[in-house]
Amino acid sequence: MQAVILDANALLMPFQFRINLEAELRRLLGDHEILVPSPVIEELRGLTRSVPEARPALRLAQRFRVLEAPGGADDAIQAAASRLKGVVVTNDAALLRELKEANIPRVFLRSRSHLVLEGL
Repeated sequence: MQAVILDANALLMPFQFRINLEAELRRLLGDHEILVPSPVIEELRGLTRSVPEARPALRLAQRFRVLEAPGGADDAIQAAASRLKGVVVTNDAALLRELKEANIPRVFLRSRSHLVLEGL
């Protein structure tokens, strides 16, 4: 089963762009397991005061398996993706570049309407 690792902005997508995240991932990847590193949960908690969509994104994150991980969110995401041979869902341009350089498959939003898969 394909491991899919989400970052904070992936969890915000359904609320900012009206994307059905789970349906789009099923369309792209078929059978998969969604994972959220613990630093991503902490990042969302920190955004709840300034980003209105952070609270529902945090509730969404609780539906998925949380991977306990030390350090920052981006490092935890990359480490999990490498270890599990997973796919990362993000819209963070800098993280997408790093993932591409590390040959880690990535999913991102295109045209504010659908997700695309690259590198698998």
